[in-house]
Amino acid sequence: MSSQPPHPQSKRLKAPTTPKLPSPLATARLPEHDLQDDGTYRGLEFNGIDLANRQADATDYEGCRFIVTSFAGTYLRQAGFADVELEHCDLSNMAARGSGMHRALASASRLTGMSWSESTFRDVLFDDCRADLTGFRFSTFKNTVFRNCIMAEANFQNADLRGVRFERCDLSGAQFSQAQMDGAHFSDCVLLGIGGITSFKGTIIKNRDAQGLVSALASAMGIIIEE
Repeated sequence: MSSQPPHPQSKRLKAPTTPKLPSPLATARLPEHDLQDDGTYRGLEFNGIDLANRQADATDYEGCRFIVTSFAGTYLRQAGFADVELEHCDLSNMAARGSGMHRALASASRLTGMSWSESTFRDVLFDDCRADLTGFRFSTFKNTVFRNCIMAEANFQNADLRGVRFERCDLSGAQFSQAQMDGAHFSDCVLLGIGGITSFKGTIIKNRDAQGLVSALASAMGIIIEE
């Protein structure tokens, strides 16, 4: 007997393209490299810089590295982050609208309460980040991976997650209502109490992960599970 053919999306898996940073990087300093409207920042290393509680429109970062840098509480509109690395950064309660990340790596960073709505993520890896209560409503993800992240109660409502990979993430209570998810991969993830279970049509989930979907699926179908 022939084996079942692989899911059509499974052949498209590839690692996100890594950021391309120039070498050497110049050292960013305040106030010269502070956030400002229409600001363009290229080839800079932000190390220990405080960019918290700012507000700016049309800001672009290209070929930059951020280490122990804070964007906490900052609001950006139509911002661009291309070929960037963020390591041990604080993006908690940061908000961005109509913005984008392209070839980006965010590692060991705090994203609690961060909200990027109506934004675009392409070739992005979120690795070992605390990303609970994050919001990505109406955002589009292409070739993006969430790995080893705490994402409890994250909101992906109306997001385009086709082909996105979630690896070893805690997605307890996350919201996926009206999301496009065909070909999204979930492996070794916690999926208890998620919302928007009907959006999971076409996803690829390991057998042991699927057990966490049972209660959500039963609730959506009006099934009562007795002890």
